[in-house]
Amino acid sequence: MARTVHCARLGEELEGLEKPPYPGELGKRIYENVSKQAWQEWLGHQTMLINEYRLTPVDPKARKFLEGEMEKFLLEGGAAVPPPDYRPPEE
Repeated sequence: MARTVHCARLGEELEGLEKPPYPGELGKRIYENVSKQAWQEWLGHQTMLINEYRLTPVDPKARKFLEGEMEKFLLEGGAAVPPPDYRPPEE
């Protein structure tokens, strides 16, 4: 049976992650409090941030920014909004 968590982002009991998706204390908090569904939403949001702000994930400043946004998005109920001219990719 799948592990469930009360998802901090979505506010309901949902299937949890199989393992911490990020190293350290933040990864542990995400594992304990974030659902698979919310994590997938974060991955899409992170991609948008990388593309729209033209971030290089290997740059320490970009990584610090993304880590802060991840914490806000998943655990604190907020995150950076896309630029006004952002258009989501067509599926």
